[in-house]
Amino acid sequence: MQKTLIINAGSSSLKWQLFAMPAETVVASGLVERISMPGSIFTIKYGDHQKFETTVDNLDQNHAAQMLLAELQRLAIIDSLTEITAVAHRVVAGGETFKQAVEVTPAVLEAIKGLSDFAPLHNPMEARGIETMAQALPTVKQYAVFDSQFLTDLPEMNAIYSLPYELTQKYHIRRYGEHGISHGYLTGRAAELLAKPKDDLNLVTLHLGSGASLAAVKNGRAFDTSMGFTPLTGVTMGTRAGDVDPAVLPFLMKALKIDDPNEIMMMLNNQSGLLGISGISPDMREIRAQEATNPQAQLAVEIFVNRIVKYAGSYLTELKRADALIFAGGIGEHNATLRQQIIDELSIFGVTLDPKLNEAGQEGLISGADSKIKVMLIPTNEELAMVRQVAALHYSEMPPRNLKDKDERC
Repeated sequence: MQKTLIINAGSSSLKWQLFAMPAETVVASGLVERISMPGSIFTIKYGDHQKFETTVDNLDQNHAAQMLLAELQRLAIIDSLTEITAVAHRVVAGGETFKQAVEVTPAVLEAIKGLSDFAPLHNPMEARGIETMAQALPTVKQYAVFDSQFLTDLPEMNAIYSLPYELTQKYHIRRYGEHGISHGYLTGRAAELLAKPKDDLNLVTLHLGSGASLAAVKNGRAFDTSMGFTPLTGVTMGTRAGDVDPAVLPFLMKALKIDDPNEIMMMLNNQSGLLGISGISPDMREIRAQEATNPQAQLAVEIFVNRIVKYAGSYLTELKRADALIFAGGIGEHNATLRQQIIDELSIFGVTLDPKLNEAGQEGLISGADSKIKVMLIPTNEELAMVRQVAALHYSEMPPRNLKDKDERC
């Protein structure tokens, strides 16, 4: 049976799933956490609830990919690498060049690299990941699925900045966003769970992880999103600052006697956010462990919640009517306390949580019976969304799609 390997590389993690196709059955899945940090955690789940986990210090994306292929064979998940007939990579920035999944050719790879200004932390890394897989699997087709494509239809009112319009047009300066694969998946899954046509659905989707973004979905289509020209702006993130007054950049360059603006950009991308505020870690779990005794840890959590509430509240106002607020992403899916804090701050909209449902952390409704807007927890499945886009290009025949297939994961 043919297998498709889905690579979902984030700024501090690498998720993957191996699908048997065309059945869309997950053969194995895994996660590398704390990429390029002390104590990188490499995990594989396979078979009948079997699990392999090890810790490797400062494991980078390329070595993680190489380790993945080696472990798939060592654990006898596959007999040979020849079983893998397609590899798909999540690529953050497609700009206005790529609005659907494509097979990676040399020209496509160069275009992905050329779009690095839109996602400086991601596109270069993802291009290297494509090259790594192409070298390890030279006869296997590589595909790129773009995180920006769900967000390319934002209305111009929300897509562009208040710059001279001719510069906006000439240089394609607009809000491109990120996590579009996730926001798109959450929209489709919510329509199914609510038994409502997607075209009639208004949502606020909260993808909260090391990278975090919110989206307003109106009539099933992206209407607004928190990230901007690059994934740097928006809410506070693991290492990214989120929204900052642009005047801070020249001020810091002068104050710190820095000539290269890229140094300031590196600080905003890699040394800010939860890490910069707390002085502890970009990992919310480590920050919360010290929250009771460390004022900076407490402040980091407060700011994280505050920025999310500001965007969620503005989107609820923009939409005028919302069917649901949806929590997803590593933090959004696994931190019941944080979900409660966010919803408490949005109480002016009449939204409440059911404490038992919230603590249970199962997919579906977690709102209180008196809530004026439904609140849902939906574990995002970017990999399933990706494999379906690639299958449309790679496989000639596909079975009827069923979102519940995702529940077959190991």
